[in-house]
Amino acid sequence: MAYTRKDVSTLTRGERRRFVGALLELKRRGEYDEFVRTHIEYYVSDGEDGLRTAHMAPSFLPWHRHFLLDLEAALQRVDASVTVPYWDWTRDRTATAAPWSEDLLGGTGRRSDQRVMTGPFARGHGDWTIRESVTDGDFLTRDLGRAREPLALPTRQDLDWALDDPVYDVSPWNSTSAKGFRNKLEGWGSGRGVRSWRNHNRVHRWVGGHMVGGASVNDPVFWLHHAFVDLCWSRWQRRHGAGATRYLPAEPPEFGDAQRDRVVARHETLPPWDVTPDQLEDHSQIYRYA
Repeated sequence: MAYTRKDVSTLTRGERRRFVGALLELKRRGEYDEFVRTHIEYYVSDGEDGLRTAHMAPSFLPWHRHFLLDLEAALQRVDASVTVPYWDWTRDRTATAAPWSEDLLGGTGRRSDQRVMTGPFARGHGDWTIRESVTDGDFLTRDLGRAREPLALPTRQDLDWALDDPVYDVSPWNSTSAKGFRNKLEGWGSGRGVRSWRNHNRVHRWVGGHMVGGASVNDPVFWLHHAFVDLCWSRWQRRHGAGATRYLPAEPPEFGDAQRDRVVARHETLPPWDVTPDQLEDHSQIYRYA
């Protein structure tokens, strides 16, 4: 039977406690840091050589769907009742709204160094030491809303701009794709700075701290954010009809194309797993969203 992922704002006190407890146990066992290392390894940009699977590529959505499932399976080995909640950032839009409560993720970082001082993932509590990162410091950092250069979370209209595109992705299958649902949701825009960050990318920037860059998994809000991104993929499929919303590209780019061997086609294996994007399009037999 499929299990349910709930809106973080609807979690009971007990559900929040069990979710946090399972995350802390994975951290204690050393399993959580494996997820951080995996994301750092597969955070390959357009400007780097080799295959891109996690970001700036059509497989952004199925890659993170499988990544979420792996984390959820690990959590459920600790507590079978736990599922990953989602954070609807078009609705819970402030630094005091869900999920930033004292008993869930805690709040923003202090102004001097962005160090998170509240909640169960604050370094001062001793249970959430940062061991895998691309920056110095062993404490979790955040800068909710970017105090020095304020930034707003995406709106419902921003999200609808992505959801309204009926095509999954388009050539050149990277961060410069001007059309296609995938890149509009992932959020790589033209230009530099605030105007170029849309939807998914803007949320990472709004949270700030560790959420900016490949080590973003160090902040547990990563999972709540990507659960909502995953839900948006499901909503897009329903909006346009499953038969017309298949993953693209269906076939690998042709020889001579700059994206040949750089992106995963529909029936090709999606590293680091032995699974294809095609196999990850339908999650209805595994989980559903409340």
